[in-house]
Formats: sequence, structure tokens, C-alpha cells
Amino acid sequence: MSRPDRRDLGLLALRVGTGAVLAAHGTQKLAGWFGGGGIAGTTAAMEAMGFHPPKNSAVAAGLGEAGGGALLALGLATPAAGAAAAGAMAGAVAVHAPAGFFAQGGGYEYPAFLGFTAAAIGLAGPGRYSLDHATRHVFDRPWTVALAFVGSAVAAAAVVGRRARGRRAVIDPDTT
Repeated sequence: MSRPDRRDLGLLALRVGTGAVLAAHGTQKLAGWFGGGGIAGTTAAMEAMGFHPPKNSAVAAGLGEAGGGALLALGLATPAAGAAAAGAMAGAVAVHAPAGFFAQGGGYEYPAFLGFTAAAIGLAGPGRYSLDHATRHVFDRPWTVALAFVGSAVAAAAVVGRRARGRRAVIDPDTT
């Protein structure tokens, strides 16, 4: 192996750090780890936030974060992992958007940062120190980038749009 490449080391650090944060956040939703609510608590939270069906939304958010995060950290199926995590974070951004940008006021700063970072890793690729590289990029083909990000964008738009329509119907029943 040739000497370490700073770009690949940087991608490794970014992938592992971002992936670990996302995986931990997702396991709060799925398993109740790290003080999270697990599926039951997350389902109740999703319902309160206007996501329907709430249990499916809880599972999808948890899998997007935990699964996408774990795969990002490993550098495996990197385009799909980045797209899944970014899509999950789009839902979180929608929830926090009414509070403005900054996290200290409950805003969307943090989920937006995680989503953009996951998307950037998915687009840039995992670098040399990854399972994608070790498997000769079998799960990281050029067409998977487009498919993963288009699929994630369509799914996120549908979920966020459904939530927005439901919330408008509750506020003003005459708009439906």
C-alpha cells in the first residue's frame, strides 16, 4: 500500500464521525439506546409531529439514521447510505424549521448539517480506506449515486409533503 493520502484520511475521519453520530441517533429511535424512546416512544413522537403512519415513520427515520450512519462509517454502499441519512435528516429539518435556523432555539441547524454532510460523503465517495474500496466498489457504482439520491429526494418530499398537508388540514380544515 502506498503512503496515506490526506484526502482519504480526511474522508475516513468524516465518514466515521458522521456515521457514528447518525447511528447513535438512529438507535435511540429503534432500540431506545442512549436514552432514546425506542420504537414506542418514537412512534408517539412521530404522531405528535404529524407524521402518518407514525410507526412506519419511526422505523424509516430510525433505519435511515442508524443504517445509513453505520454504512457511512464503514464506507459500504456509500451513495445509498448518504442518501438514506440525508433523506431522514430532511424530515428532521421540516420538524425544526418553524423554530428558525439555530439549534439553541430549537432550529434546524444540526439536522441540516448532518444531512448535508451525509449527502456530501455519498456524492464524494468513501475514499480508499473503506469497505467499498475493499470490495472494488460493488455497491458504489456511478448509477447508484443517481438512483439513491433521486429515490431519497422523492421519498423525503412525499413524507414531508404529506406531513405538511396533514398539519394544514388540522389548522384550517377548509383547505383540504
